[in-house]
Amino acid sequence: MMVDVVLKEGSVTAPKGFLAGAAKAGIKKAGRYDLAIVYSPTLAVMAGIFTTNKVKAASVLLSQAHLSAGGGQGRGVVFNSGYANACTGEQGKKDAAGMAKATAAALGCGEEEVLVASTGLIGACLPMEKVLAGVTEAAANMSLAGGSLAAQAIMTTDTVPKEIGAEIEVAGHKVTFGAMAKGSGMIHPNMATLMCLVTTDCAIAPELLREALTMAADATFNMVTIDGDTSTNDCLLALANGMAGNPTLRDAGDPGYAAFVAGLTEVCRHLAQRIAKDGEGATKFLTVRVEGAKTERDARLAAKAVAGSSLVKTAIYGEDANWGRIICALGYSGADFDPNIVDMYLGELQVMRQGQGVAFDEAAAKAYLSGDEIVALARFHQGEAAAVAWGCDLTNDYIAVNANYRS
Repeated sequence: MMVDVVLKEGSVTAPKGFLAGAAKAGIKKAGRYDLAIVYSPTLAVMAGIFTTNKVKAASVLLSQAHLSAGGGQGRGVVFNSGYANACTGEQGKKDAAGMAKATAAALGCGEEEVLVASTGLIGACLPMEKVLAGVTEAAANMSLAGGSLAAQAIMTTDTVPKEIGAEIEVAGHKVTFGAMAKGSGMIHPNMATLMCLVTTDCAIAPELLREALTMAADATFNMVTIDGDTSTNDCLLALANGMAGNPTLRDAGDPGYAAFVAGLTEVCRHLAQRIAKDGEGATKFLTVRVEGAKTERDARLAAKAVAGSSLVKTAIYGEDANWGRIICALGYSGADFDPNIVDMYLGELQVMRQGQGVAFDEAAAKAYLSGDEIVALARFHQGEAAAVAWGCDLTNDYIAVNANYRS
């Protein structure tokens, strides 16, 4: 079924009924936005997917608790960048709760109706005097225009803010999405590999929103890898306030649900690709396609292994058509395939046929790899399943960024 998804410029305030505010609280370097609130005055359905890292930040634990206690309903999210509030003990838990409490008081809603998201340096407590002042400032400046400022406020090593809008039709009603994300390093599946908020004015039941969010994440954010490190703070959040006026989606078979999943997935795919392109120190955007796999799981395992291979990433940086590193990564990926029938391509250039290397034009390969967008394709010839993963090259600048992260 073809679904018409229209991507467009937009922020988290693009859907009806959402407001955002941002503050320069001094949590990060002076003069930079570092705290944001996104808010729906109308009670919204909320869903979240969080890091699989055993070490979880206080913000993650609090948001999980609030989603459970609130039955998947709430009003908004407060974000801070600069400090992760992870590995901060009982004080960290109190500080996360303090952020939610102050935000709720400023917005006039219940504390459990607010989710909290933090990103930045692990192991240091939040400067709560600055944080609380930032909450007050952001809440006092809520507006439609605040969406783009919020996208700036959640950045850490990102070089550009990441936001997008989209429109679909659900049962004759225009439904709008808005989204923002941050992510540049410490990016690796499985969900959530970043910080992201998607807002929508669609009317949808909490459990169905959670199901759609999981499907979208599996096809997009869980197929991005920058450096093999899954963060302690990862979260993908969604708020749906129902102001589009469509009949509430309650079942996967309801008319319009397929369109909703398609729209949500396209928004997430766009942001996932933006994150890969903005990888710390990256000079090249890598797309890995696997076709003809037995199952989707096999295809995803294979594609992610190649995109995440340090040897593949450094070869791409060096503009070296070392396809042996790609077949090696496929081999240890855990995917079920026959290596003797694999065909492989770099762009349009075939480098492997039926499991064996073929002669190719090295100059043409070098010219292709000198570009800033590289596609590696592996065809397994064993089924109909396919998957795509995204990543970037591994450069000297990646080391420079991370060797000096605290300074």
